[in-house]
Amino acid sequence: MILYNTLGQKKMEFVPHEGNKVNMYTCGPTVYHYAHIGNLRTYIMEDVLEKYLRYAGYDVTRVMNITDVGHLTSDADTGDDKMVQGAKREHKTVMEIAKFYTDAFFEDCRKLNIKTPDVVEPATNCIDDFINMVSVLIEKGYAYLAGGNVYFDTSKLDDYYVFGNINADDLEVGVREDVTGDENKRNKTDFVLWFTKSKFEDQALKWDSPWGTGYPGWHIECSSISIKHLGEYLDIHCGGVDNAFPHHTNEIAQSEAFLGHKWCNYWFHVLHLNDARGKMSKSKGEFLTVSLLEKNGYDPLVYRMFCLQSHYRKPLTFSYDSLDNTAKAYDKLVKRISSLKPEGEPELDRAEPYDKSFREALDNDLNTSLGLTAVYDVLKSDLSDSTKRYLIERFDEVLSLGLCDAKTETKGSIDSEIEALIAKRQEARANKDWATADKIRDELASMHVKLIDTPDGIKFEITE
Repeated sequence: MILYNTLGQKKMEFVPHEGNKVNMYTCGPTVYHYAHIGNLRTYIMEDVLEKYLRYAGYDVTRVMNITDVGHLTSDADTGDDKMVQGAKREHKTVMEIAKFYTDAFFEDCRKLNIKTPDVVEPATNCIDDFINMVSVLIEKGYAYLAGGNVYFDTSKLDDYYVFGNINADDLEVGVREDVTGDENKRNKTDFVLWFTKSKFEDQALKWDSPWGTGYPGWHIECSSISIKHLGEYLDIHCGGVDNAFPHHTNEIAQSEAFLGHKWCNYWFHVLHLNDARGKMSKSKGEFLTVSLLEKNGYDPLVYRMFCLQSHYRKPLTFSYDSLDNTAKAYDKLVKRISSLKPEGEPELDRAEPYDKSFREALDNDLNTSLGLTAVYDVLKSDLSDSTKRYLIERFDEVLSLGLCDAKTETKGSIDSEIEALIAKRQEARANKDWATADKIRDELASMHVKLIDTPDGIKFEITE
């Protein structure tokens, strides 16, 4: 398997640290609001990666944190805690906010067929682990106290910018001028490991520590939770590309200083989902959620397919027109699969070349677009229906589009739509409204609908 590794900026053969065992870590959500579909694109692609690793025979353990404390509104270690901000917005406690939006996140994941990681750990469960890690970093000379806070000293590193030529837009959050506003820092790139009450008197969540009552910085959470559950060696660390700097850069700095050796070999970053305004963000007011897509009549799995049609390392632009096209393709695909009539056992020898084609697509830096093509190739083939069904069920272990168990109302809805259009066309023809009849005919053609005259009236079939 070949994966693009952000640490080195090139495709590399994936070789786990220990045999076929894969330790995988995912940066989880900061649960102060609903996840927007841009956030969820990253989780969809990470889900495909995990499922394909399992499909390929690896023994995967995947860990994800829940950030319920410590993530500030500025990546420059300034501003309010996002959780506190959410609690103020909704007049609830921080823990009430965390519970509500954690549940909402996993409900979105369920609708998108995103598997829950093997371990899900809220940051607030691990305060003692964070304190221990910070203490060791101080003892080793990698951290210092200033103004009541504990900072990581980036000047002690030979190479802080480990990801090299990260896009300038993604670096901007870490080098903007307001970073220099914290006079406690020895270096502009130093970051906070532990905040104390000297800076946040009104912070809702605080714990006693050797450096005063306070709470952890955001970056220390992922390092500590990963090491706690996966040990000293991590195979793959996942996240959105906007986390590469400074969050993942800081994770590497503190983890390797703490451990004394290289920590993670492969970094898997998913690019942004954009809309007409640019990168999708919660800060732009109303944002697109899974619930909003459902309200507008879309099956969440249509959005999953929309994501899989593009490569994870390419920016993806969302529009309802594009989603409409995907919805039509999805409905047509599940209808075609539901029409299969499997009888007898699948022909495994004939299935093997198609399975190989699917594996080659996913082995090539997780090319999900070609993975979908493999599904269509199976349907177009002269394989028996049993063999087709067998292969598609196998492929869908990775794609997770519900191809073989799509809801009957999804398949029935397109039939009803087609039948309604045929009835309107017949009415237009009866009224000699040829323009309307032709327009409906063209619309049906665009849906790959073939009309058939029968003694019982006009029937239809959906063609390739």
